[in-house]
Amino acid sequence: MNNIQQFPFISVSGAPFERGVLYGQQAKERVHGSVRLYGQTLVHLGYSEQARKRLIDFFAKQIENFAPHYVEEMRGIAQGAGVTFEDIVMINARTEVLAKARAEKVEAVDSEPGDGCTGALILPERSATGNLIHGQNWDWRAECVETSIVLRVRNDNGPDFLTFVEAGGLARSGFNSAGVSITANYLESDRDFTQLGVPLSLIRRKVLEQEIFSLAMKAVGTTPKSCSNNIMLGMAEGFGIDFECTTNESFAIYPGEDGLIVHANHWVSEVALGKLVDMGLGQSPDSRYRDWRVRKLLNQKDKLGRADLKAAFFDDFGAPYSVCRPPRLGSHDNLSATVAMVIMEPAVGEMEVAPLPAIHKVFTRYSLKDEPVLVAA
Repeated sequence: MNNIQQFPFISVSGAPFERGVLYGQQAKERVHGSVRLYGQTLVHLGYSEQARKRLIDFFAKQIENFAPHYVEEMRGIAQGAGVTFEDIVMINARTEVLAKARAEKVEAVDSEPGDGCTGALILPERSATGNLIHGQNWDWRAECVETSIVLRVRNDNGPDFLTFVEAGGLARSGFNSAGVSITANYLESDRDFTQLGVPLSLIRRKVLEQEIFSLAMKAVGTTPKSCSNNIMLGMAEGFGIDFECTTNESFAIYPGEDGLIVHANHWVSEVALGKLVDMGLGQSPDSRYRDWRVRKLLNQKDKLGRADLKAAFFDDFGAPYSVCRPPRLGSHDNLSATVAMVIMEPAVGEMEVAPLPAIHKVFTRYSLKDEPVLVAA
């Protein structure tokens, strides 16, 4: 972790399979890194070869039913990177696989670090530029600093988009040229795996393909899921909303009177808490104060810019169980950390990303139009 590199920038265009091949070729080394991290996950969790095939085939079928061109693109990524299609499905469905193992109380899943995250959205009335600002700290395996990328897709059939994502994945945090932005945080409930649905990474991708914000909300709110998740959406025209999602229902959280949405890894909606049980606080008890800290810090100023959101996300209160998590040992010697800080201003088509921000406060500015440039914190 001493020689921290900025996240590579991959830009692709063309038909789904064609751009998948280009993606796989350009990100080949990092895709192989993702495969090493996740390719053997099902083996480690005790799945037999037959059971592994059955689960991967199920998710591939769900993806194909949801959007066939995602399967084409994933096959292209596999070909371009020289890995199997099943490996790419596993990268895109790893949240579901790990959550399923956790729900089934598979002992080996305890070796996985907590998939944290603290997200925030600033409405234009609180923004110094008058533009919506949307960001997130992504907490997960520290090794993913070496397997993540920023992907730009020039889309023939929809808006162009920019996404920070694990190599081989189709989307994570990002925004599109129509001004729709998305971040997502881990949640857990007692409804998880009462059904199986579309992998969350593909729902995020679906959001980034929408030119109309209401259709982005529909993709989040109505797509069946295998497990819970929190999804925050922004609209460059001046609106934001957060959806606490379980398998078959979503609960909307609107910006407060302070013009902010802040969310960590516990359920907040009173309606949701009246219907389900939060099962995730044992994994991330620090969630209780992470969102409180970010809101408190942001509300110290009237008008807020990207630098202010960065400063709130750099917060080390409660370290190492802090908003900005330094690399720390988890179970079985896994390193857990804030892998990336992502700050987006969709109206100007820019995203700033810093790898391992607790120890490396250097950002790269990525753009829908221009080449990446280094910027100060």
